[in-house]
Amino acid sequence: MTADPKETITVENVVASTGIGQELDLQSVAMDLEGADYDPEQFPGLVYRTTDPKSAALIFRSGKIVCTGANSIEAVHESLDIVFDELRALQIPIEDPEITVQNIVTSADLGKSLNLNAIAIGLGLEHIEYEPEQFPGLVYRLDEPEVVALLFGSGKVVVTGGTSPEDAAAAVDVIVEELNGLGLLE
Repeated sequence: MTADPKETITVENVVASTGIGQELDLQSVAMDLEGADYDPEQFPGLVYRTTDPKSAALIFRSGKIVCTGANSIEAVHESLDIVFDELRALQIPIEDPEITVQNIVTSADLGKSLNLNAIAIGLGLEHIEYEPEQFPGLVYRLDEPEVVALLFGSGKVVVTGGTSPEDAAAAVDVIVEELNGLGLLE
């Protein structure tokens, strides 16, 4: 391996949730909030997209809000601040809601082609799902950090289920160590 695979880690998506502590009339909000998409027959929430930073806020009648599509935790906070300001402009009183990161999806590159059949056997079936006729990646459930990694024959890895960017780095470390131990990353 040439580069440290951790240096290739890219945050692809951050999903976070918050709540404003009150019910909303989504029909009314949708009419007043420019750019909002609300089609209750298709999806129960109102979708409000921000462009800078790029994200989508899913706003529900209960006052719960899920932000998705941001590429950093900072971007989630910036996007939700925009949403809160837009709702305040509609005379909806909002204090300073707590924002919880639910999931961070990252990608990395191990820099080598992977023999997924050998990896599936080497890592043992209790942590692995590998059905190449169903899905081209090997699903590896790690205990520590508690994430799911998708390994592809190209050497690309997708890590999901973490709640901090450090979870991806720790997962890549574990994967590299395990595969080196099995002689599958030479």
